[in-house]
Amino acid sequence: MVAIITGASSGIGRATALEFARQGISVVVAARQEQALEELAQKCTRLGAEALAVPTDVSNEDEVNALANRALAHFGHIDIWVNNAAVSLFGKFEEIPTNDIRQLMEVNVLGYIYGARTPLRHFRDRNVGLLINVSSMTALVGQPFSVPYSISKFAVRGLSLSLSQEVADKPNIHVSCVLPAVIDTPIFQHAANYMGKNVKAPEPVIPATDVAKEIFKLTQSPKEEIAVGNMARMLRAQRLVMPAGMFDKRIQKMIWQNHFNNENTPSRQGNLCQPDGHHNRIDGGWQAQSKNKSNSQQKKQGSTFNVVSGFATLFLVGGILGAAWINNKINSTVPATI
Repeated sequence: MVAIITGASSGIGRATALEFARQGISVVVAARQEQALEELAQKCTRLGAEALAVPTDVSNEDEVNALANRALAHFGHIDIWVNNAAVSLFGKFEEIPTNDIRQLMEVNVLGYIYGARTPLRHFRDRNVGLLINVSSMTALVGQPFSVPYSISKFAVRGLSLSLSQEVADKPNIHVSCVLPAVIDTPIFQHAANYMGKNVKAPEPVIPATDVAKEIFKLTQSPKEEIAVGNMARMLRAQRLVMPAGMFDKRIQKMIWQNHFNNENTPSRQGNLCQPDGHHNRIDGGWQAQSKNKSNSQQKKQGSTFNVVSGFATLFLVGGILGAAWINNKINSTVPATI
């Protein structure tokens, strides 16, 4: 099998390339930083897989088409395309520069559109293929102080679900959407920031290698949508069953307290327009920081997590019982014939 992976210079993309290589999948790694890609391709080769590095800016459709053409010229076909390249942006919505929002959409939305149209043409010609779009749990619940990023991830989820319906008559063509929770990657170091405070990864944080393993599983057994991490699954349930106002206040408080620290920092564009050349690794060091916390802090966070989880479970059970009761009443009152 041959897989193209965008956003492969760091984080989930880098972890996925290495996981695919371990599993014997040939990889074409794409990102804006050529040196980081070449180094990654060498690592994949040492793991026993054939690898090709193709510097690509996914916000440029011509470059995305050129990426596919390079892969086809080298391998002859494409089996898997993983859209993963993304940038992040923090700030109060009305204070974020419009041009920065536009640039984020160019990468996070149009980049995925280009990275879906190009492989789908090839998949239709061969009548087989798998498109994997990496979204975020923010596409399930939203996220304050990162509204443009949330918009883009909702768009990726909508793209994935709609495309899955569009190819439903093609049993060997699949579209999958991945919804990770908070992942230990350098995305927070790379992010543009207009909050006036340093950004950190809110706990609990899970390793990018966990996401990579789930992405590989999709190549063996495609699914339309998967959530990765307990937090993603818990928040999805809470969003469905908790009163909207209660949920929104909880999310606002959680993000404000856990996503930023008290260190003042000047505004910056991060890697929105240009790669910053740093943090070209899988992790962002967030799990290591978490392990250095005192036991009392960890117990407090764990207790809060459990209480909220239990609260959501009560709502969920109540919702299920209520729905069952309503369904029973409807069935008992609907005439046998209409």
